[in-house]
Amino acid sequence: MKHKWLNFTLAILVIFSLALSACTPAADEPAAEEPAAEEPAAEEPAAEEPAAEEPAEPKVVTLAWTQEPDTLNRTYSNMWYMSALNQLYSCWPWQFDENNEPYPYLLTEMPSVSADGLVITMNLRDDITWSDGTALTAEDFVFTHTMVNSEANAVDSVYPYDLFEISAPDAQTVVMTFAEPFTPWMATLWQNLMPKHILEPVFEADGTIDAAEWNLSPTVGCGPFNFTEWESGSYLRFDKNENYWGPEAVLDTIFFQLVPDDAAQTAAVLAGDADIAFWPPYEDIPAFRDAGLDIVTQASGYNEGWFFNMREMASPGIKDLVVRQAIAMSLDRQSNADIRLQVVKPNMTFWDALPAYVSPDIEPWPFDPEGAKTLLEDNGYVDSDGDGIREDLEGNPLVITQGNTTKEERQNYQAVAQQQLLEVGIDLQIYSYDADILFGSYSDGGPAAIGDLDIMQWSDVPYFPDPDTEYWLCSELATDEYPWGYNYYICDETLDALFQEQVVTVDADARKEIFHEITKYMHDNVYYLGIWDDPDVWIVSPDISGYKFSGITPFFNIAEWDIVP
Repeated sequence: MKHKWLNFTLAILVIFSLALSACTPAADEPAAEEPAAEEPAAEEPAAEEPAAEEPAEPKVVTLAWTQEPDTLNRTYSNMWYMSALNQLYSCWPWQFDENNEPYPYLLTEMPSVSADGLVITMNLRDDITWSDGTALTAEDFVFTHTMVNSEANAVDSVYPYDLFEISAPDAQTVVMTFAEPFTPWMATLWQNLMPKHILEPVFEADGTIDAAEWNLSPTVGCGPFNFTEWESGSYLRFDKNENYWGPEAVLDTIFFQLVPDDAAQTAAVLAGDADIAFWPPYEDIPAFRDAGLDIVTQASGYNEGWFFNMREMASPGIKDLVVRQAIAMSLDRQSNADIRLQVVKPNMTFWDALPAYVSPDIEPWPFDPEGAKTLLEDNGYVDSDGDGIREDLEGNPLVITQGNTTKEERQNYQAVAQQQLLEVGIDLQIYSYDADILFGSYSDGGPAAIGDLDIMQWSDVPYFPDPDTEYWLCSELATDEYPWGYNYYICDETLDALFQEQVVTVDADARKEIFHEITKYMHDNVYYLGIWDDPDVWIVSPDISGYKFSGITPFFNIAEWDIVP
């Protein structure tokens, strides 16, 4: 195009010359007098070539990530640091906004529920595709349901996909039929959609998708970004999905820089090597504020707590209610919250973020080490040899094992708890594991799953914003026969019956009453001990714009994020 006007001028001159030639008189006619030669027109200067455009600088955002995912197939993991990535490369039928309100994503509208609560119908959009251009249809949902329920696949949990039948009347319609009403469907279903055209050939060839390459390298996805690369121990990279069916992402690349610990995360953000951090040490928040970084908190339903193992392999001490009560009374949880700048507070239950479901009759455990000593003494736990550790009636030392991840904040709390329990005569032996090891499944020999620990500490959540959870269902106990279960704690028939009842209770007020029973029963029996409530905390560079966070689908608007020029 740069020679457009010069070529046009030459073409006109040629045409004009040919026209004159065609009009020249024959030889026997007198020649016309030649006109005086015209001054040649001044040659037009060549059009100036525009300067070549500089390629736009790629827009790249880096997040410091303290826990490396164990997989990228949500079906095989209950790890937050994995599931949080879903909105980049995967897709849920509906997502939740910054107010934790649901909205349709792959759907034309939110699913409809029949009057009896047994049939849920989803109507898919007709323009949704996988990143390789293959249409995303109802058959992908049917295939995912089949894979989760197949005994050939050692998935993390079959719940709640084992509760319903599924059909696809047409490419855009998914029908789920339950035997009984299932009230928490909105918070539990379809967080793990898998591409049938990619994984079905693997299943047919191998008889399982457990070792499918896609699980670790889902290069075909349906989100605004594509998975590109995973350098274990270093980073994960996601690039813009050029075939995304929705509005094009503004950013070009998102890096998740894998950092070994909280200190490295803080250093990376303060040095400008990372733009965003998640769940930093609370003591570092003043430094982030001084550096001009934004601190964003988002309710997510999470609570940090102690989960008690009372299965057969657990120590006799932890299975004694008296010991669990003494533990609850020996920990100064309020001082622990004060250390965290009062950004958090001690939580009483697993459901504190959903206060309507927490019994109003619960009396929080007081910090009363003297009362704990008396309780233990009165029930036969004495220090007969003067070594500072009490023994039970059979002379066994009161030794309890506790484990959590290597996150510095947890390790610090471990040390404090160990000292506070030692003061009342309980020997707390503490262990820390890399997250992928601690959260390993029963099949993988994870220490929590196989029962190596009496107490496990981590942050977790019910199916927020719904209160449902299968954590304590007897049917979810991890065993040789059911290695994908993730009840690592107890089978209590009373508790199990209450959990089963709430799932099928459609009346909202009646369901809340059931949860009042659940929370009171669990609190009084110390099946769970809250340590601190745990809202999501994000540290964001002022160079990033357009971001919003959800406590359920954290990166729901990732396609809108931008870098401030």
